Amino acid sequence: MDTAPSPEPIRFDTKIAVLLRADLEPWQRLNVTSFLVSGLGTQLPEVIGEPYEDADGVPYLPMFRQPVMVFEATKETLTAAHARALSRALPRAVFTSDLFATGHDRDNRAAVRAVPTADLDLVGLAVYGPKNAVDKVVKGARMHP
Repeated sequence: MDTAPSPEPIRFDTKIAVLLRADLEPWQRLNVTSFLVSGLGTQLPEVIGEPYEDADGVPYLPMFRQPVMVFEATKETLTAAHARALSRALPRAVFTSDLFATGHDRDNRAAVRAVPTADLDLVGLAVYGPKNAVDKVVKGARMHP
């Protein structure tokens, strides 16, 4: 197995982006980000790289094959980004404010299902797709500090 890093930078024609509402507490930002990106890996096997292994041969799980760009925005910009992701039919995951009050997956899904799309109180959005399309979705957001 070749373990030497390639001297050529890898350029991706796709992008993984997470957009967080700017008014979240630090613990919420971390929680929302981790939940959102977990959805991408389950449905889009092309985003997952190869398994890892250390020098002693201990195996580790594979991770995303490319960086995850994290952005923050106002509630209005997040809502507009969601609409753009829907209009482009990009793979996406959502996290709503209601999910902070639930304790497990079944209740999370029920909380989202109970609210019409236009009324979702979004606090986070993950999106994957062609780089240009994802850039258009997150337009108006800024890189997370």
